[in-house]
Amino acid sequence: MPPAHVKTAGFSRRDLRCSCSHKTFYIGSAGIFTDMPEREKTLTINEIYHSLQGESTWAGWPCVFVRLTFCNLRCNYCDTEYAFYEGIKRSLGEILDAVAAYRCPLVEITGGEPLLQKNVLPLMSMLCDLDYTVLLETSGAHDISNVDPRVHRIMDLKTPGSGEVDKNLWSNIDHLTARDEVKFVMGSREDYEWSRDKVQRYDLPSHCRAVLFSPIFGRIDPREIVEWILADKLNVRFQLQMHKFIWKPTQRGV
Repeated sequence: MPPAHVKTAGFSRRDLRCSCSHKTFYIGSAGIFTDMPEREKTLTINEIYHSLQGESTWAGWPCVFVRLTFCNLRCNYCDTEYAFYEGIKRSLGEILDAVAAYRCPLVEITGGEPLLQKNVLPLMSMLCDLDYTVLLETSGAHDISNVDPRVHRIMDLKTPGSGEVDKNLWSNIDHLTARDEVKFVMGSREDYEWSRDKVQRYDLPSHCRAVLFSPIFGRIDPREIVEWILADKLNVRFQLQMHKFIWKPTQRGV
């Protein structure tokens, strides 16, 4: 039996609901929350899986990926087109439980484009409350200012070669912090020069944790980008998509 000052109001497979000092608590496998309606909110999820982080300054660390469905951009090198429409609705509580099952402290919210679904904001805050290190992979086309400041935002500014360069929201640069990273994905000398111009014009290294230059896989020799970076003495970090060298480049769930 619960103590006299705690009244058990109901049980489910995952949650215990109790009242204490006129405040309601919900205890589930992912933690303790004071607001069950938040756990009942939904997101359309493409997949949740455990793998190795393949990009950013977090590359090489085990990570749980929560991939959301939908994207309003159509970058011509996109490697996750299956996330444009495929997915099922899951409650935030179910998502938290799925993440908790992997017992991994690093979580990335990705897509698709995660910021198209408003309930991703409370999800990220709930993950932070549970002491996860939370990464957000987002394009440069959506306002990042409402994202929980504890989240590490990895913002992908679209280069001319993407076909979506006009969608970049440049005001996002004003919201960058030392926790954030800015990524440029490039497939040509034109993309490189455009990216170099933006790094210098906005003094991006002073606004964020790292500026990342990444080749479009299979479209450009990575060595070319490295040589250009060295010649221009740019204060940027070159990266490869590590997972595409470990597994097949088109393999899902990695």
